[in-house]
Amino acid sequence: MKKILLVDDEDSMITFLRPELQFEGYAVEVANDGLTAWDTFNHDQSSIDLIILDWMLPRLDGLEVMRRIRKVSDIPIIMMTARDYVGDRVAGLDNGADDYITKPFEIEELLARIRVILRREDRRGGKRQLQVANLVLDTKSRQATADGVSVQLTQREAALLAVLMRKVGETMTRDELLDAVWGDSFEGQVNIVDVYIRYLRTKMKDFADVPRIQTIRGVGYTLPSEVTA
Repeated sequence: MKKILLVDDEDSMITFLRPELQFEGYAVEVANDGLTAWDTFNHDQSSIDLIILDWMLPRLDGLEVMRRIRKVSDIPIIMMTARDYVGDRVAGLDNGADDYITKPFEIEELLARIRVILRREDRRGGKRQLQVANLVLDTKSRQATADGVSVQLTQREAALLAVLMRKVGETMTRDELLDAVWGDSFEGQVNIVDVYIRYLRTKMKDFADVPRIQTIRGVGYTLPSEVTA
């Protein structure tokens, strides 16, 4: 059964959409604000297949939620909003939305868009992979392989590695990594980034053809695109 994370702060919209989606055979998780949506995704991302995300949300708006998710995952996202300006649609798509639907809409249209996206994902085998040299990470299952050998990662380790792999060759500050992986609830606790970098280095240290996470002193960390001596 495919699972959808439905994010909207209007109870009437949740009351309308949840039973329709469940009737179509989807499991539905609900979040009523942006921060809850981000936390829910962080804790349950391996089981979520698609996100329906409203733009106008309390605590964190939908665009910011999507930006955070896109730093660690390619999970399909449909933006759902009353904003019908061309510029808003472009901003939503440019920031990582797979599709965009404007309120009010017919439920059949939304269901059709969901089917199209999930069919595409099924054709891809449900995998969303990142690769740097001989290091591969499936961002859905959080399964990593190094030199073809499976490496067991925790959720936070996988999320941190995904950020570094998406920004390969770029220097990421500790604050940027903290924000992308842990969010507002860990604001100011940048030492936790160092701890998890150490965890990743320990798990990858015995693989010869996997790039090493490098420390940029006084700034942060980077993952080079190639193996260095």
